[in-house]
Amino acid sequence: MRFGAEVQRDGRVRFALWAPVIRAVDVVIDDAEALPLAPTGDGWFGLTTDRARAGSRYRFVLPDGLAVPDPASRFQPADVQGPSEVIDPEDYRWAGEWQGRPWCEAVVYELHVGTFTPEGTFRACAAQLDHLAALGVTAIELMPVADFPGARNWGYDGVLPFAPDSSYGRPEDLKALVAAAHARGLMVLLDVVYNHFGPQGNYLSCYAPGFSSPTHRTPWGSALNFDGEGSATVREFFIENALYWLEEFQFDGLRLDAVHAIVDASEPPFLRELAERVRRQIRGRPIHLVLENHRNEARWMKAGDPARPDFYTAQWNDDVHHVLHVAATGERDGYYADYVPLGGRLARGLAEGFVYQGEIAAFFGAARGEPCLELPTTAFVAFLQNHDQIGNRAFGERLGALVAPPVLRALAAVYLMLPQTPMLFMGEEWGCLDPFAFFADFSGELGAAVRDGRRREFARFPQFRDLDQQQRIPDPLAPETFARSKLDWTQLEATAHRALLELYRDLLALRRRVVLPLLARLTGRDAETRTLAEGAVTVRFKTGGGVLQLDANLSAEPVRGFPTMSGDPLWTEGEVRGGEFGPWTVRWSLAPAVPA
Repeated sequence: MRFGAEVQRDGRVRFALWAPVIRAVDVVIDDAEALPLAPTGDGWFGLTTDRARAGSRYRFVLPDGLAVPDPASRFQPADVQGPSEVIDPEDYRWAGEWQGRPWCEAVVYELHVGTFTPEGTFRACAAQLDHLAALGVTAIELMPVADFPGARNWGYDGVLPFAPDSSYGRPEDLKALVAAAHARGLMVLLDVVYNHFGPQGNYLSCYAPGFSSPTHRTPWGSALNFDGEGSATVREFFIENALYWLEEFQFDGLRLDAVHAIVDASEPPFLRELAERVRRQIRGRPIHLVLENHRNEARWMKAGDPARPDFYTAQWNDDVHHVLHVAATGERDGYYADYVPLGGRLARGLAEGFVYQGEIAAFFGAARGEPCLELPTTAFVAFLQNHDQIGNRAFGERLGALVAPPVLRALAAVYLMLPQTPMLFMGEEWGCLDPFAFFADFSGELGAAVRDGRRREFARFPQFRDLDQQQRIPDPLAPETFARSKLDWTQLEATAHRALLELYRDLLALRRRVVLPLLARLTGRDAETRTLAEGAVTVRFKTGGGVLQLDANLSAEPVRGFPTMSGDPLWTEGEVRGGEFGPWTVRWSLAPAVPA
Protein backbone atom coordinates (compact mmCIF):
# COMPACT_ATOMS: atom_id res chain seq x y z
CA MET A 1 0.00 0.00 0.00
CA ARG A 2 1.07 3.57 -0.55
CA PHE A 3 -0.65 4.63 2.70
CA GLY A 4 0.22 3.70 6.26
CA ALA A 5 3.09 1.80 7.88
CA GLU A 6 4.60 -1.21 6.14
CA VAL A 7 7.32 -3.59 7.26
CA GLN A 8 9.99 -3.84 4.55
CA ARG A 9 11.90 -6.95 3.48
CA ASP A 10 14.95 -5.83 5.47
CA GLY A 11 12.85 -5.45 8.66
CA ARG A 12 12.71 -1.67 8.62
CA VAL A 13 9.36 0.12 8.63
CA ARG A 14 8.23 2.64 6.03
CA PHE A 15 5.82 5.33 7.23
CA ALA A 16 3.80 7.42 4.78
CA LEU A 17 1.21 10.16 5.32
CA TRP A 18 -0.69 12.37 2.90
CA ALA A 19 -0.94 15.75 4.61
CA PRO A 20 -1.10 18.44 1.90
CA VAL A 21 -1.96 21.42 4.14
CA ILE A 22 0.86 21.17 6.68
CA ARG A 23 4.55 21.98 6.29
CA ALA A 24 6.04 19.19 8.44
CA VAL A 25 5.10 16.05 10.37
CA ASP A 26 6.92 13.79 12.83
CA VAL A 27 6.32 10.19 13.89
CA VAL A 28 6.72 9.17 17.54
CA ILE A 29 7.47 5.46 17.94
CA ASP A 30 6.83 3.67 21.25
CA ASP A 31 6.72 7.05 23.06
CA ALA A 32 10.39 7.70 22.21
CA GLU A 33 11.83 10.68 20.37
CA ALA A 34 10.05 12.26 17.43
CA LEU A 35 11.45 11.42 14.00
CA PRO A 36 10.75 13.83 11.13
CA LEU A 37 9.12 12.58 7.93
CA ALA A 38 10.55 14.06 4.74
CA PRO A 39 8.31 15.67 2.12
CA THR A 40 8.19 13.46 -0.99
CA GLY A 41 5.96 15.57 -3.24
CA ASP A 42 2.23 16.12 -3.89
CA GLY A 43 1.50 16.54 -0.19
CA TRP A 44 3.15 13.27 0.86
CA PHE A 45 5.61 12.73 3.73
CA GLY A 46 7.66 9.60 4.29
CA LEU A 47 10.28 7.90 6.45
CA THR A 48 11.86 4.45 6.45
CA THR A 49 13.53 3.57 9.76
CA ASP A 50 14.99 0.69 11.74
CA ARG A 51 13.66 2.19 15.00
CA ALA A 52 10.28 0.55 14.41
CA ARG A 53 9.29 -3.10 13.99
CA ALA A 54 6.13 -5.20 13.94
CA GLY A 55 4.36 -4.47 17.21
CA SER A 56 5.69 -0.92 17.56
CA ARG A 57 3.11 1.70 18.46
CA TYR A 58 3.27 5.07 16.78
CA ARG A 59 1.52 8.39 16.23
CA PHE A 60 1.97 11.19 13.75
CA VAL A 61 2.58 14.59 15.34
CA LEU A 62 1.44 17.73 13.52
CA PRO A 63 3.18 21.13 13.73
CA ASP A 64 0.77 22.34 16.44
CA GLY A 65 1.68 19.34 18.62
CA LEU A 66 -1.50 17.35 17.95
CA ALA A 67 -0.74 13.61 17.94
CA VAL A 68 -2.99 11.63 15.61
CA PRO A 69 -3.35 7.97 14.64
CA ASP A 70 -2.41 6.77 11.18
CA PRO A 71 -5.50 7.09 8.91
CA ALA A 72 -4.42 3.78 7.32
CA SER A 73 -3.63 2.12 10.65
CA ARG A 74 -3.84 -1.67 10.51
CA PHE A 75 -4.67 -1.87 14.23
CA GLN A 76 -5.63 0.41 17.12
CA PRO A 77 -5.09 -1.52 20.38
CA ALA A 78 -6.34 1.42 22.49
CA ASP A 79 -9.26 2.56 20.29
CA VAL A 80 -9.42 5.40 17.75
CA GLN A 81 -7.79 8.01 19.98
CA GLY A 82 -4.78 5.86 20.83
CA PRO A 83 -1.57 5.01 19.00
CA SER A 84 -1.49 2.84 15.90
CA GLU A 85 0.35 -0.49 15.85
CA VAL A 86 2.71 -1.67 13.12
CA ILE A 87 1.37 -4.95 11.74
CA ASP A 88 3.37 -7.30 9.53
CA PRO A 89 0.80 -9.29 7.50
CA GLU A 90 3.46 -11.92 6.76
CA ASP A 91 3.36 -12.94 10.42
CA TYR A 92 0.06 -14.75 9.82
CA ARG A 93 0.43 -18.07 7.98
CA TRP A 94 -2.57 -19.14 5.92
CA ALA A 95 -3.21 -22.88 5.72
CA GLY A 96 -4.08 -24.30 2.30
CA GLU A 97 -5.25 -22.38 -0.74
CA TRP A 98 -8.89 -21.31 -0.93
CA GLN A 99 -10.37 -21.26 -4.43
CA GLY A 100 -13.63 -19.51 -3.56
CA ARG A 101 -17.16 -20.33 -4.69
CA PRO A 102 -19.34 -19.03 -7.54
CA TRP A 103 -22.01 -16.47 -6.64
CA CYS A 104 -24.86 -18.68 -7.84
CA GLU A 105 -24.18 -20.89 -4.81
CA ALA A 106 -24.46 -17.99 -2.34
CA VAL A 107 -26.77 -18.25 0.64
CA VAL A 108 -25.70 -15.27 2.74
CA TYR A 109 -25.89 -14.89 6.53
CA GLU A 110 -25.47 -11.33 7.83
CA LEU A 111 -24.05 -11.03 11.32
CA HIS A 112 -22.76 -8.42 13.73
CA VAL A 113 -19.58 -9.64 15.40
CA GLY A 114 -20.27 -7.93 18.74
CA THR A 115 -23.74 -9.43 19.20
CA PHE A 116 -23.51 -12.77 17.36
CA THR A 117 -22.08 -14.46 20.47
CA PRO A 118 -22.00 -13.60 24.19
CA GLU A 119 -18.26 -12.89 23.89
CA GLY A 120 -18.67 -10.71 20.80
CA THR A 121 -15.26 -11.53 19.27
CA PHE A 122 -13.87 -12.88 16.00
CA ARG A 123 -12.70 -16.05 17.75
CA ALA A 124 -16.12 -16.65 19.29
CA CYS A 125 -17.77 -16.22 15.87
CA ALA A 126 -15.55 -18.98 14.51
CA ALA A 127 -16.94 -21.34 17.15
CA GLN A 128 -20.45 -21.06 15.62
CA LEU A 129 -19.48 -21.76 12.02
CA ASP A 130 -20.48 -25.42 12.21
CA HIS A 131 -24.04 -24.32 12.97
CA LEU A 132 -24.07 -22.14 9.85
CA ALA A 133 -22.59 -24.83 7.62
CA ALA A 134 -25.19 -27.35 8.85
CA LEU A 135 -27.93 -24.78 8.23
CA GLY A 136 -27.04 -24.58 4.54
CA VAL A 137 -25.41 -21.16 4.57
CA THR A 138 -22.55 -20.77 2.08
CA ALA A 139 -21.42 -17.20 2.88
CA ILE A 140 -21.25 -15.06 5.99
CA GLU A 141 -21.38 -11.29 5.71
CA LEU A 142 -19.81 -9.33 8.55
CA MET A 143 -21.25 -5.93 9.36
CA PRO A 144 -18.44 -3.32 9.29
CA VAL A 145 -15.49 -4.06 11.55
CA ALA A 146 -13.45 -0.91 10.81
CA ASP A 147 -12.33 0.81 14.02
CA PHE A 148 -15.09 2.90 15.60
CA PRO A 149 -15.08 5.03 18.77
CA GLY A 150 -15.98 3.24 21.98
CA ALA A 151 -16.70 -0.37 22.81
CA ARG A 152 -19.89 -0.96 20.81
CA ASN A 153 -21.30 0.21 17.49
CA TRP A 154 -23.10 -1.17 14.46
CA GLY A 155 -19.89 -0.35 12.57
CA TYR A 156 -21.15 2.39 10.28
CA ASP A 157 -19.41 5.05 12.38
CA GLY A 158 -15.93 3.78 11.59
CA VAL A 159 -13.11 6.33 11.25
CA LEU A 160 -10.07 4.11 10.60
CA PRO A 161 -11.17 1.86 7.74
CA PHE A 162 -8.06 -0.38 7.64
CA ALA A 163 -8.09 -1.35 11.33
CA PRO A 164 -10.31 -4.19 12.64
CA ASP A 165 -11.90 -2.89 15.84
CA SER A 166 -9.94 -4.01 18.89
CA SER A 167 -13.12 -4.86 20.84
CA TYR A 168 -13.52 -7.83 18.46
CA GLY A 169 -9.88 -8.95 18.56
CA ARG A 170 -6.65 -8.48 16.69
CA PRO A 171 -6.11 -8.62 12.89
CA GLU A 172 -4.82 -12.19 13.17
CA ASP A 173 -8.06 -13.15 14.96
CA LEU A 174 -10.07 -11.86 12.01
CA LYS A 175 -7.84 -13.78 9.63
CA ALA A 176 -8.37 -16.90 11.74
CA LEU A 177 -12.14 -16.41 11.42
CA VAL A 178 -11.85 -16.16 7.63
CA ALA A 179 -9.61 -19.23 7.53
CA ALA A 180 -12.01 -21.23 9.72
CA ALA A 181 -14.92 -20.29 7.45
CA HIS A 182 -13.00 -21.31 4.33
CA ALA A 183 -12.12 -24.64 5.94
CA ARG A 184 -15.87 -25.31 6.16
CA GLY A 185 -16.53 -24.20 2.58
CA LEU A 186 -18.01 -20.87 3.64
CA MET A 187 -17.28 -17.63 1.79
CA VAL A 188 -16.78 -14.48 3.87
CA LEU A 189 -17.96 -11.03 2.78
CA LEU A 190 -17.22 -7.76 4.56
CA ASP A 191 -19.45 -4.69 4.77
CA VAL A 192 -17.41 -1.53 4.01
CA VAL A 193 -18.42 2.13 4.26
CA TYR A 194 -17.13 4.45 1.55
CA ASN A 195 -19.79 7.15 1.84
CA HIS A 196 -18.76 8.90 5.08
CA PHE A 197 -16.56 8.78 8.17
CA GLY A 198 -17.98 8.50 11.66
CA PRO A 199 -18.50 11.67 13.73
CA GLN A 200 -15.87 11.04 16.42
CA GLY A 201 -12.16 10.22 16.14
CA ASN A 202 -11.50 11.36 12.57
CA TYR A 203 -8.55 13.80 12.37
CA LEU A 204 -8.23 14.07 8.58
CA SER A 205 -9.56 17.64 8.55
CA CYS A 206 -6.46 18.71 10.49
CA TYR A 207 -3.96 17.76 7.79
CA ALA A 208 -5.89 16.45 4.74
CA PRO A 209 -9.16 18.41 4.47
CA GLY A 210 -9.28 17.37 0.81
CA PHE A 211 -10.91 14.12 1.96
CA SER A 212 -14.14 16.12 2.33
CA SER A 213 -15.97 17.67 -0.59
CA PRO A 214 -16.35 21.46 -0.36
CA THR A 215 -19.65 21.32 -2.28
CA HIS A 216 -21.41 17.97 -1.80
CA ARG A 217 -23.42 16.92 1.26
CA THR A 218 -24.78 13.62 2.60
CA PRO A 219 -27.17 12.79 5.49
CA TRP A 220 -24.05 12.50 7.69
CA GLY A 221 -22.51 15.87 6.76
CA SER A 222 -19.92 16.73 4.11
CA ALA A 223 -19.56 14.11 1.41
CA LEU A 224 -16.26 12.40 0.77
CA ASN A 225 -14.37 14.03 -2.09
CA PHE A 226 -14.52 11.69 -5.06
CA ASP A 227 -14.66 14.30 -7.82
CA GLY A 228 -12.98 17.53 -6.67
CA GLU A 229 -9.44 18.80 -6.26
CA GLY A 230 -7.26 16.14 -4.62
CA SER A 231 -9.86 13.44 -5.22
CA ALA A 232 -7.39 11.15 -7.00
CA THR A 233 -5.64 10.48 -3.67
CA VAL A 234 -8.94 10.06 -1.84
CA ARG A 235 -10.11 7.52 -4.41
CA GLU A 236 -6.81 5.66 -4.15
CA PHE A 237 -7.19 5.48 -0.36
CA PHE A 238 -10.51 3.67 -0.60
CA ILE A 239 -9.51 1.48 -3.53
CA GLU A 240 -6.45 0.37 -1.56
CA ASN A 241 -8.78 -0.33 1.35
CA ALA A 242 -10.93 -2.62 -0.80
CA LEU A 243 -7.87 -4.46 -2.12
CA TYR A 244 -6.43 -4.69 1.41
CA TRP A 245 -9.43 -6.59 2.76
CA LEU A 246 -9.64 -8.85 -0.28
CA GLU A 247 -5.93 -9.67 -0.47
CA GLU A 248 -4.50 -9.37 3.03
CA PHE A 249 -7.52 -10.96 4.77
CA GLN A 250 -8.63 -13.16 1.84
CA PHE A 251 -12.25 -12.00 2.00
CA ASP A 252 -14.37 -13.35 -0.84
CA GLY A 253 -16.14 -10.07 -1.44
CA LEU A 254 -17.33 -6.74 -0.14
CA ARG A 255 -20.74 -5.22 0.40
CA LEU A 256 -20.55 -1.45 -0.23
CA ASP A 257 -22.83 0.44 2.09
CA ALA A 258 -25.29 3.05 0.75
CA VAL A 259 -23.53 3.90 -2.50
CA HIS A 260 -26.46 6.18 -3.36
CA ALA A 261 -24.89 8.56 -0.80
CA ILE A 262 -21.60 8.70 -2.74
CA VAL A 263 -21.77 12.01 -4.62
CA ASP A 264 -19.56 11.76 -7.68
CA ALA A 265 -19.85 13.65 -10.96
CA SER A 266 -16.52 12.44 -12.34
CA GLU A 267 -15.83 10.20 -15.32
CA PRO A 268 -15.09 7.42 -14.79
CA PRO A 269 -16.98 7.39 -11.49
CA PHE A 270 -15.31 6.06 -8.37
CA LEU A 271 -17.55 2.98 -8.25
CA ARG A 272 -16.43 1.96 -11.70
CA GLU A 273 -12.76 2.60 -10.98
CA LEU A 274 -12.92 0.54 -7.80
CA ALA A 275 -14.61 -2.42 -9.49
CA GLU A 276 -12.25 -2.36 -12.46
CA ARG A 277 -9.17 -2.31 -10.19
CA VAL A 278 -10.47 -5.22 -8.13
CA ARG A 279 -11.35 -7.28 -11.22
CA ARG A 280 -7.98 -6.54 -12.82
CA GLN A 281 -5.80 -7.10 -9.78
CA ILE A 282 -7.31 -10.17 -8.13
CA ARG A 283 -7.22 -13.28 -10.29
CA GLY A 284 -7.61 -16.98 -9.68
CA ARG A 285 -10.68 -16.91 -7.44
CA PRO A 286 -14.16 -15.36 -7.64
CA ILE A 287 -14.56 -11.95 -5.99
CA HIS A 288 -18.10 -10.81 -5.24
CA LEU A 289 -18.87 -7.08 -5.00
CA VAL A 290 -22.34 -6.31 -3.65
CA LEU A 291 -24.06 -2.92 -3.49
CA GLU A 292 -26.61 -1.26 -1.29
CA ASN A 293 -28.14 1.27 -3.66
CA HIS A 294 -31.56 2.83 -3.14
CA ARG A 295 -31.44 4.12 -6.71
CA ASN A 296 -31.85 0.59 -8.16
CA GLU A 297 -29.24 1.29 -10.85
CA ALA A 298 -29.21 -1.93 -12.85
CA ARG A 299 -26.27 -0.69 -14.93
CA TRP A 300 -23.76 -1.68 -12.26
CA MET A 301 -24.67 -5.39 -12.44
CA LYS A 302 -24.94 -5.86 -16.21
CA ALA A 303 -22.50 -8.34 -17.73
CA GLY A 304 -22.22 -10.64 -20.69
CA ASP A 305 -21.36 -13.58 -18.43
CA PRO A 306 -23.15 -13.70 -15.03
CA ALA A 307 -20.22 -15.68 -13.61
CA ARG A 308 -17.79 -12.86 -14.52
CA PRO A 309 -19.46 -9.50 -13.88
CA ASP A 310 -17.76 -6.44 -15.33
CA PHE A 311 -18.42 -4.36 -12.23
CA TYR A 312 -20.71 -5.50 -9.41
CA THR A 313 -22.11 -8.94 -8.72
CA ALA A 314 -25.36 -8.14 -6.95
CA GLN A 315 -27.42 -5.60 -5.01
CA TRP A 316 -29.44 -5.83 -1.83
CA ASN A 317 -33.04 -5.92 -3.05
CA ASP A 318 -35.01 -3.69 -0.68
CA ASP A 319 -38.03 -3.94 -2.99
CA VAL A 320 -38.55 -7.65 -2.31
CA HIS A 321 -38.19 -7.05 1.41
CA HIS A 322 -40.75 -4.27 1.28
CA VAL A 323 -43.44 -6.19 -0.59
CA LEU A 324 -43.04 -9.21 1.70
CA HIS A 325 -43.04 -7.01 4.80
CA VAL A 326 -46.17 -5.13 3.73
CA ALA A 327 -47.93 -8.41 2.97
CA ALA A 328 -46.97 -9.83 6.37
CA THR A 329 -47.52 -6.85 8.65
CA GLY A 330 -49.88 -4.51 6.82
CA GLU A 331 -47.59 -1.59 7.72
CA ARG A 332 -48.02 1.45 5.49
CA ASP A 333 -45.77 4.08 7.10
CA GLY A 334 -42.80 5.74 5.37
CA TYR A 335 -41.43 4.03 2.29
CA TYR A 336 -43.81 1.10 2.75
CA ALA A 337 -46.54 3.35 1.34
CA ASP A 338 -44.91 2.97 -2.09
CA TYR A 339 -45.80 -0.75 -2.05
CA VAL A 340 -49.54 -0.34 -1.44
CA PRO A 341 -51.63 -1.74 -2.95
CA LEU A 342 -49.50 -4.84 -3.35
CA GLY A 343 -51.19 -6.09 -6.51
CA GLY A 344 -48.62 -6.52 -9.25
CA ARG A 345 -45.83 -5.07 -7.11
CA LEU A 346 -45.45 -8.35 -5.23
CA ALA A 347 -45.41 -10.35 -8.46
CA ARG A 348 -42.94 -8.00 -10.14
CA GLY A 349 -40.52 -8.02 -7.23
CA LEU A 350 -40.50 -11.81 -6.99
CA ALA A 351 -40.20 -12.31 -10.75
CA GLU A 352 -37.97 -9.48 -11.95
CA GLY A 353 -36.11 -8.17 -8.90
CA PHE A 354 -36.74 -4.43 -8.73
CA VAL A 355 -40.32 -3.27 -8.25
CA TYR A 356 -39.36 0.27 -9.27
CA GLN A 357 -37.63 0.33 -12.64
CA GLY A 358 -38.02 4.01 -13.52
CA GLU A 359 -41.47 4.72 -12.12
CA ILE A 360 -42.17 7.58 -9.72
CA ALA A 361 -41.78 6.52 -6.09
CA ALA A 362 -43.91 8.88 -4.01
CA PHE A 363 -41.84 8.53 -0.83
CA PHE A 364 -38.68 9.59 -2.68
CA GLY A 365 -40.59 12.14 -4.77
CA ALA A 366 -38.81 11.11 -7.96
CA ALA A 367 -38.39 8.37 -10.52
CA ARG A 368 -36.52 5.43 -9.05
CA GLY A 369 -34.72 2.51 -10.64
CA GLU A 370 -33.75 1.20 -14.06
CA PRO A 371 -35.06 -1.71 -16.16
CA CYS A 372 -33.55 -4.94 -14.88
CA LEU A 373 -35.03 -7.76 -16.98
CA GLU A 374 -31.62 -8.58 -18.46
CA LEU A 375 -29.95 -9.12 -15.10
CA PRO A 376 -29.37 -12.62 -13.73
CA THR A 377 -31.87 -13.37 -10.98
CA THR A 378 -28.95 -13.97 -8.60
CA ALA A 379 -27.96 -10.29 -8.96
CA PHE A 380 -30.74 -9.53 -6.45
CA VAL A 381 -30.11 -10.28 -2.77
CA ALA A 382 -33.51 -11.10 -1.24
CA PHE A 383 -34.15 -10.97 2.50
CA LEU A 384 -36.90 -10.86 5.09
CA GLN A 385 -34.76 -9.14 7.69
CA ASN A 386 -31.43 -7.33 7.94
CA HIS A 387 -29.75 -4.99 10.39
CA ASP A 388 -31.44 -1.90 8.90
CA GLN A 389 -34.95 -3.27 8.65
CA ILE A 390 -34.84 -4.46 12.26
CA GLY A 391 -32.56 -1.97 13.99
CA ASN A 392 -34.06 1.13 12.39
CA ARG A 393 -37.39 0.33 13.98
CA ALA A 394 -37.94 2.26 17.22
CA PHE A 395 -37.73 -0.85 19.39
CA GLY A 396 -35.61 -3.04 17.12
CA GLU A 397 -38.29 -5.73 16.80
CA ARG A 398 -37.52 -8.75 14.65
CA LEU A 399 -40.19 -9.92 12.24
CA GLY A 400 -41.04 -12.90 14.46
CA ALA A 401 -42.19 -10.47 17.15
CA LEU A 402 -44.60 -8.81 14.69
CA VAL A 403 -46.28 -11.77 12.96
CA ALA A 404 -47.58 -15.22 13.83
CA PRO A 405 -45.47 -18.36 13.14
CA PRO A 406 -47.51 -19.45 10.05
CA VAL A 407 -46.79 -16.06 8.46
CA LEU A 408 -43.07 -16.38 9.14
CA ARG A 409 -42.98 -19.90 7.73
CA ALA A 410 -44.80 -18.86 4.55
CA LEU A 411 -42.46 -15.95 3.92
CA ALA A 412 -39.42 -18.16 4.49
CA ALA A 413 -40.81 -20.70 2.01
CA VAL A 414 -41.08 -17.93 -0.60
CA TYR A 415 -37.71 -16.23 -0.38
CA LEU A 416 -35.44 -19.16 0.47
CA MET A 417 -36.52 -20.95 -2.72
CA LEU A 418 -36.68 -17.85 -4.92
CA PRO A 419 -34.10 -17.78 -7.76
CA GLN A 420 -32.72 -14.58 -6.23
CA THR A 421 -29.82 -14.80 -3.74
CA PRO A 422 -31.22 -15.35 -0.22
CA MET A 423 -29.78 -13.56 2.80
CA LEU A 424 -30.63 -14.36 6.42
CA PHE A 425 -30.03 -12.12 9.41
CA MET A 426 -28.42 -13.73 12.44
CA GLY A 427 -30.90 -15.62 14.60
CA GLU A 428 -33.62 -15.50 11.97
CA GLU A 429 -33.26 -19.21 11.27
CA TRP A 430 -34.61 -20.15 14.68
CA GLY A 431 -37.03 -17.23 15.07
CA CYS A 432 -35.04 -15.28 17.64
CA LEU A 433 -37.44 -12.87 19.33
CA ASP A 434 -34.88 -10.67 21.08
CA PRO A 435 -34.54 -7.19 19.55
CA PHE A 436 -31.60 -5.98 17.51
CA ALA A 437 -31.55 -2.33 18.51
CA PHE A 438 -29.54 0.65 17.33
CA PHE A 439 -26.58 1.11 19.70
CA ALA A 440 -23.41 3.18 19.94
CA ASP A 441 -20.85 4.30 22.53
CA PHE A 442 -20.46 8.02 21.94
CA SER A 443 -19.72 10.40 24.78
CA GLY A 444 -20.36 14.01 25.74
CA GLU A 445 -22.42 16.31 23.57
CA LEU A 446 -22.30 13.93 20.63
CA GLY A 447 -23.80 11.14 22.73
CA ALA A 448 -26.62 13.39 23.90
CA ALA A 449 -27.27 14.51 20.32
CA VAL A 450 -27.47 10.92 19.10
CA ARG A 451 -29.88 9.97 21.88
CA ASP A 452 -32.14 12.98 21.30
CA GLY A 453 -31.92 12.67 17.51
CA ARG A 454 -33.04 9.06 17.67
CA ARG A 455 -36.20 10.05 19.50
CA ARG A 456 -36.89 13.04 17.26
CA GLU A 457 -36.55 10.79 14.22
CA PHE A 458 -39.58 8.79 15.31
CA ALA A 459 -41.62 11.78 16.52
CA ARG A 460 -42.95 12.26 12.96
CA PHE A 461 -44.78 8.91 13.19
CA PRO A 462 -48.27 9.13 14.77
CA GLN A 463 -47.59 6.45 17.37
CA PHE A 464 -44.59 8.38 18.74
CA ARG A 465 -45.95 11.91 18.85
CA ASP A 466 -46.65 11.44 22.53
CA LEU A 467 -43.59 12.34 24.62
CA ASP A 468 -44.08 9.36 26.92
CA GLN A 469 -43.96 7.03 23.92
CA GLN A 470 -40.74 8.67 22.73
CA GLN A 471 -39.16 8.10 26.14
CA ARG A 472 -39.86 4.35 25.80
CA ILE A 473 -37.52 4.12 22.82
CA PRO A 474 -34.35 2.34 24.01
CA ASP A 475 -31.40 4.57 24.79
CA PRO A 476 -28.84 3.73 22.06
CA LEU A 477 -25.97 4.64 24.40
CA ALA A 478 -27.03 2.42 27.29
CA PRO A 479 -24.92 -0.75 27.71
CA GLU A 480 -28.09 -2.76 28.34
CA THR A 481 -29.42 -1.83 24.87
CA PHE A 482 -26.34 -3.48 23.40
CA ALA A 483 -26.57 -6.44 25.79
CA ARG A 484 -30.22 -7.11 24.89
CA SER A 485 -29.23 -7.23 21.20
CA LYS A 486 -26.91 -10.21 21.70
CA LEU A 487 -28.14 -13.55 20.39
CA ASP A 488 -29.33 -15.95 23.08
CA TRP A 489 -28.22 -19.32 21.70
CA THR A 490 -30.05 -21.17 24.50
CA GLN A 491 -33.31 -20.37 22.67
CA LEU A 492 -32.46 -23.23 20.30
CA GLU A 493 -33.52 -25.61 23.07
CA ALA A 494 -37.19 -24.55 22.75
CA THR A 495 -39.43 -26.74 20.59
CA ALA A 496 -40.84 -23.88 18.50
CA HIS A 497 -37.37 -22.58 17.70
CA ARG A 498 -36.13 -26.05 16.74
CA ALA A 499 -39.12 -26.47 14.40
CA LEU A 500 -38.34 -23.25 12.54
CA LEU A 501 -34.67 -24.18 12.33
CA GLU A 502 -35.63 -27.48 10.71
CA LEU A 503 -37.80 -25.60 8.21
CA TYR A 504 -34.86 -23.39 7.23
CA ARG A 505 -32.51 -26.35 6.94
CA ASP A 506 -34.95 -28.33 4.82
CA LEU A 507 -35.72 -25.41 2.51
CA LEU A 508 -32.05 -24.60 1.97
CA ALA A 509 -31.28 -28.27 1.28
CA LEU A 510 -34.10 -28.32 -1.28
CA ARG A 511 -32.81 -25.10 -2.81
CA ARG A 512 -29.34 -26.59 -3.15
CA ARG A 513 -30.66 -29.79 -4.71
CA VAL A 514 -33.37 -28.40 -7.05
CA VAL A 515 -33.11 -24.64 -7.56
CA LEU A 516 -29.34 -24.24 -7.83
CA PRO A 517 -29.04 -26.34 -11.02
CA LEU A 518 -31.69 -24.14 -12.67
CA LEU A 519 -29.98 -20.78 -12.12
CA ALA A 520 -27.61 -20.68 -15.08
CA ARG A 521 -28.43 -17.60 -17.17
CA LEU A 522 -31.89 -17.25 -15.62
CA THR A 523 -33.14 -13.64 -15.84
CA GLY A 524 -36.34 -11.74 -15.17
CA ARG A 525 -37.18 -12.15 -18.83
CA ASP A 526 -37.71 -15.84 -18.15
CA ALA A 527 -40.52 -15.21 -15.66
CA GLU A 528 -44.29 -14.99 -16.11
CA THR A 529 -46.64 -13.71 -13.44
CA ARG A 530 -50.30 -13.68 -12.58
CA THR A 531 -51.89 -11.73 -9.73
CA LEU A 532 -55.02 -13.40 -8.28
CA ALA A 533 -55.72 -11.09 -5.36
CA GLU A 534 -53.99 -8.69 -3.01
CA GLY A 535 -51.01 -10.74 -1.81
CA ALA A 536 -51.82 -13.77 -3.97
CA VAL A 537 -49.61 -14.49 -7.00
CA THR A 538 -48.34 -17.15 -9.35
CA VAL A 539 -44.80 -16.81 -10.76
CA ARG A 540 -43.39 -19.22 -13.35
CA PHE A 541 -39.64 -19.30 -14.09
CA LYS A 542 -38.88 -20.96 -17.43
CA THR A 543 -35.44 -22.52 -17.17
CA GLY A 544 -33.43 -24.96 -19.23
CA GLY A 545 -34.11 -27.61 -16.59
CA GLY A 546 -37.86 -27.11 -16.32
CA VAL A 547 -40.50 -24.62 -15.22
CA LEU A 548 -40.13 -23.65 -11.58
CA GLN A 549 -43.48 -22.40 -10.29
CA LEU A 550 -44.41 -20.47 -7.17
CA ASP A 551 -48.05 -20.24 -6.08
CA ALA A 552 -48.44 -18.10 -2.97
CA ASN A 553 -51.27 -16.66 -0.93
CA LEU A 554 -49.57 -14.16 1.37
CA SER A 555 -52.74 -12.88 2.96
CA ALA A 556 -55.00 -13.67 5.91
CA GLU A 557 -57.95 -14.76 3.72
CA PRO A 558 -58.44 -17.82 1.52
CA VAL A 559 -57.97 -17.17 -2.20
CA ARG A 560 -59.44 -19.17 -5.09
CA GLY A 561 -58.30 -19.48 -8.65
CA PHE A 562 -54.80 -20.94 -8.28
CA PRO A 563 -53.84 -23.18 -11.21
CA THR A 564 -53.72 -26.93 -11.02
CA MET A 565 -50.18 -28.06 -10.35
CA SER A 566 -48.65 -29.18 -13.66
CA GLY A 567 -45.38 -30.61 -12.36
CA ASP A 568 -43.83 -32.39 -9.42
CA PRO A 569 -44.49 -30.95 -5.96
CA LEU A 570 -41.42 -29.55 -4.25
CA TRP A 571 -42.77 -27.85 -1.12
CA THR A 572 -46.13 -26.92 0.33
CA GLU A 573 -46.57 -24.69 3.36
CA GLY A 574 -50.13 -24.15 4.52
CA GLU A 575 -53.42 -25.62 3.23
CA VAL A 576 -54.27 -26.30 -0.42
CA ARG A 577 -57.79 -27.39 -1.41
CA GLY A 578 -57.77 -27.77 -5.18
CA GLY A 579 -57.54 -24.26 -6.59
CA GLU A 580 -58.17 -22.64 -3.21
CA PHE A 581 -55.24 -21.67 -1.02
CA GLY A 582 -55.74 -21.07 2.66
CA PRO A 583 -54.18 -18.06 4.42
CA TRP A 584 -50.38 -17.95 4.29
CA THR A 585 -50.03 -20.86 1.92
CA VAL A 586 -47.08 -21.39 -0.42
CA ARG A 587 -46.50 -24.10 -3.00
CA TRP A 588 -43.43 -24.73 -5.17
CA SER A 589 -43.46 -27.17 -8.07
CA LEU A 590 -41.25 -28.12 -11.00
CA ALA A 591 -42.62 -29.10 -14.41
CA PRO A 592 -40.61 -30.50 -17.33
CA ALA A 593 -39.08 -27.97 -19.71
CA VAL A 594 -41.32 -27.01 -22.62
CA PRO A 595 -39.64 -27.85 -25.98
CA ALA A 596 -38.72 -24.77 -28.00
